Amino acid sequence: MPRGDGLLNHDLLPGEKGPQDACGVFGVWAPGEEVAKLTYFGLYALQHRGQESAGIAVSNGSQILVFKDMGLVSQVFDETSLGSLQGHIAVGHARYSTTGASVWENAQPTFRATAHGSIALGHNGNLVNTAQLAEMVAELPNDNNSRSGRVAATNDTDLVTALLAGQADEDGKPLTVEQAAGAVLPKVRGAFSLVFMDEHTLYAARDPQGIRPLVLGRLERGWVVASESAALDIVGASFVREIEPGEFIAIDENGLRSSRFAEAKPKGCVFEYVYLARPDTDIAGRNVYLSRVEMGRRLAKEAPVEADLVIPTPESGTPAAIGYAEASGIPFGAGLVKNAYVGRTFIQPSQTIRQIGIRLKLNPLKEVIKGKRLVVVDDSIVRGNTQRALVRMLREAGAAEVHIRISSPPVKWPCFFGIDFATRAELIANGMTIEEIGTSLGADSLAYISIDGMIEATTIAKPNLCRACFDGEYPMELPDPELLGKQLLETELAAGTAAPAAVDAIRRP
Repeated sequence: MPRGDGLLNHDLLPGEKGPQDACGVFGVWAPGEEVAKLTYFGLYALQHRGQESAGIAVSNGSQILVFKDMGLVSQVFDETSLGSLQGHIAVGHARYSTTGASVWENAQPTFRATAHGSIALGHNGNLVNTAQLAEMVAELPNDNNSRSGRVAATNDTDLVTALLAGQADEDGKPLTVEQAAGAVLPKVRGAFSLVFMDEHTLYAARDPQGIRPLVLGRLERGWVVASESAALDIVGASFVREIEPGEFIAIDENGLRSSRFAEAKPKGCVFEYVYLARPDTDIAGRNVYLSRVEMGRRLAKEAPVEADLVIPTPESGTPAAIGYAEASGIPFGAGLVKNAYVGRTFIQPSQTIRQIGIRLKLNPLKEVIKGKRLVVVDDSIVRGNTQRALVRMLREAGAAEVHIRISSPPVKWPCFFGIDFATRAELIANGMTIEEIGTSLGADSLAYISIDGMIEATTIAKPNLCRACFDGEYPMELPDPELLGKQLLETELAAGTAAPAAVDAIRRP
């Protein structure tokens, strides 16, 4: 069976790249259950958060076995591979690369041997002090117990794993994973929802800002930790609560224990409500679908237009389009049909197919839109290439007018916390007015929801949300630009400035 190739739709169609999701993490402690299969279905529910690689680690109490590969969850695992993963604790990960290249070495969970056993870890988010962590890893002792600082990957996750595996007290005595977490987590800065384990215990931690979601669920015979509440529903776990910002939990045969490694300073990512999370997920007590519908309602009030039909850009624009239609009184319709499978293919398109462009993803229902004045609702505009091609396609299909309405404000700033936007120079809203963008897209009109309208739709207090990609107000101080970026460790390696221990490991076959 062919394995996944890591190719997403923006690899197949240059210029089509939109905001790419963060990763999905899942962990389960459940003696007597098929934890590998529970994790498989949990990751299946979180597939939208990452489609480049997938992995599961399982402990049977004496050893940890990790199975991971490039591709979708359904491509990486089958009955045979899942059957080989026997145990009572599991950690799973579905990845979209926000730090480090999309290669097997960077697939997760990451794995390290420790003085007390081993550790497997999955990470959702993105760190901003990666360079500092790399220096800390380079300073770790390099002994004969495989607890060296040698990094086999080029992402921030492996650095955290190495630090957790290599901690020692003042006398040089190795710390347990739980003790190491107390020493390491306060030094990690950025967005991190971590799910990790040793042979006997499942752990989870969330950064003090709580930028990425992380929830706790209960099984009849165990516990589950997941990026989104929808994943709990899929595996039959009941929602208990969110893991709090700055909280560390451990789950073993003695039950669940919680501690704090930092004071909570909530700054949840507002883009989770706009696009990233599943619509059937709840974040901070607010349902994502209801938030998106309300964004559409508020958008209709802020940017009305005379039209005959409201259509979404499927699927992400659908809830907001429903809200826009409700508030405006304009009928809602399905004017575009989406090909759900264009995101991955083993066949490289020819130049002729590339010229077809967006039709690989969307095709118009000509009978529905012909002669109509359309309101096209989408969740965001990044480069504008997709919307520009969409407007052209709708006009060719007979649309009389095309009015674009966006249920988030203009994206003007890069994200350093787990969303892979285009660079600021590539963002169409950076340096162009809304009117100029509309003209560039070929639309009859263009309007975005206001920041306040978007935030009010979430019902979350504005100070408790990270909205940096819209207003440039980051929830924490950032390092110098040269110490940020997706390819930071690869860049340092190429320049010869990476830590020697990391360089040696990266160069190994």
